[in-house]
Amino acid sequence: MADEQAIEVQEALEAPERGSAEELLDAGARAPIDAMRHSAAHVMAEAVLALFPEAKLGIGPAIENGFYYDFDLPRPLTPDDLAAIEARMRESVAAAHPFVRREVPFAEARALVAAAGQPYKVEILDDLAARATAAGDPPPATSFYEHGPFRDLCTGPHVATTAEIGPFRLLAVAGAYWRGDEKRPMLQRIYGTVWGTEEELEAFLWRREEAKKRDHRKLGVRLDLFSFHDVSPGAAFWHPKGWRLYTTLRDAMRELQARRGYDEIYTPPLVHQKLWEQSGHWDHYRDNMFLVEAEEQTFSLKPMNCPESSFIYRSRLRSYRDLPLRLAEYGVLHRNELSGVLSGLTRVRHFVTDDAHIFVRPDQIAAEIEGLMGEIRESYSWFGLTPTLTFGTRPDEALGDPAVWEETEAIMRAELERSGLEYRVKPKDGAFYAPKIDIQITDALGREWQTATIQVDRVMLPERFDLWYIDETGRQQRPVAIHRAIYGSLERFIGVLTEHFAGAFPLWCAPVQAVVIPIADRHLDPARELAAVLRGHGLRVEVDASGGRMQNKIRVAQEQKVPYMLVLGDREVTARTAAPRTRAGEQQPAEGWEALAERLATESAARRPE
Repeated sequence: MADEQAIEVQEALEAPERGSAEELLDAGARAPIDAMRHSAAHVMAEAVLALFPEAKLGIGPAIENGFYYDFDLPRPLTPDDLAAIEARMRESVAAAHPFVRREVPFAEARALVAAAGQPYKVEILDDLAARATAAGDPPPATSFYEHGPFRDLCTGPHVATTAEIGPFRLLAVAGAYWRGDEKRPMLQRIYGTVWGTEEELEAFLWRREEAKKRDHRKLGVRLDLFSFHDVSPGAAFWHPKGWRLYTTLRDAMRELQARRGYDEIYTPPLVHQKLWEQSGHWDHYRDNMFLVEAEEQTFSLKPMNCPESSFIYRSRLRSYRDLPLRLAEYGVLHRNELSGVLSGLTRVRHFVTDDAHIFVRPDQIAAEIEGLMGEIRESYSWFGLTPTLTFGTRPDEALGDPAVWEETEAIMRAELERSGLEYRVKPKDGAFYAPKIDIQITDALGREWQTATIQVDRVMLPERFDLWYIDETGRQQRPVAIHRAIYGSLERFIGVLTEHFAGAFPLWCAPVQAVVIPIADRHLDPARELAAVLRGHGLRVEVDASGGRMQNKIRVAQEQKVPYMLVLGDREVTARTAAPRTRAGEQQPAEGWEALAERLATESAARRPE
């Protein structure tokens, strides 16, 4: 698949793979718009079968913003096929076929799908039967939905007739392994969208087209920020401009951490298997690790930083006076993501997080969470982003005493209420070792991204790594370990910011903050002199020394999203002034070089989102 087509597919509507037989059968809807979208998936399957009678059906659920259906087809689909499928769907919608539910005994249902030559549906039913048998129950009764000539194994619900399906559009075709297993057949997944009104459809399609323009994978190349190469899949090659952006964001967080009393550490990226067994990650996360064999021992490239910080904590005896102890680390991490889910900077194998592990006394938990909320407010204000929160509570497989979980969750919930930030509860969504607060942001196109996290761990690090401090009475006590990241993965955060700002980063973090444009060759040395003045105030500046015309140089700088362009001719050189031109085309008054440098440096230091 060509890179451009791969990006197109990634931009289509996506949903998590659903693996269990019950989930695959219950690919239905939970809200009226979902019922419409699920119904549209059935109508699409009807159209595909009409055009490809030998097609084998996978699943076809409603998803966010639309629907999809997976098909095993005799050949790859083309854009002309999508147009033909869409035309057939419109015929079915115009026919106003009723959706009719029919419940049949399990044996009859299996016979029906087997006779129809639908092996994936047979597999779903066989899995349901196996699970029922394992539980000592008979195979469950099964339902079908029929409309017109089409019948599908489904629990529903659906709209009353095909005529109730709103304006729709087919979007793209992608490859999808059956049940998300790369060892199973690769099916063709057709994505579509459907909305209640034509206006909603057009608004969605506009957002989608705008998202293509903002795609960070394209902008990263166009702005010379980063690139990806098959010699290291899922890892960015950072170009000089991209690395400036990266280090500027990292250094801003380092400055915030210094004000909050963090100490920065660094721990090895290659760690013995026994560490992950001790932490519990070996049982929960081994499939996502890159394993390395050396001298008949197994090591792993670390997928997270948390266990190693405990070795620094316990390198000496700790007193209650030492706490809170805030240890920050920009550790290089690796996760063995499947190649099919890699997506530019937002889904990678190699990345760095702005991790910290904060060791506190139990009575300090509330105050530390309050401080972390302040870190989140400040850092996200640099980009004009308003964070929203989700609170993940104890999962079924959690480590530790349920009573301790309840106590910790109560403290966290109280701080969430105090913060005044919007939050919602996600039951059982905590980490296996800690309840957590996840932070989401909404970008310029209304898309939600998860970035930061706060996890209050009283089990995994403190107990499994035998951490102690001496309290004021001289007795040993367990500390609490708070895991926190504010940006999260720097790679992913930069990908999100690139799309949010469409590459036009705020002045304070722009890779190039100003470009000096000499009109003629005789202005080149003064241009370099002006650049030196600006650099002396800590600004990131380039000089366009190319032989192009001035207007062309301005156009190039605007395409590169440079915040300020400073044109130098005879008059400016003689007066030692420059009249900044913004990337939006605004011409500002002329200023002396030193005054201009001071103003831009002050503007940059303010970290305003513009």
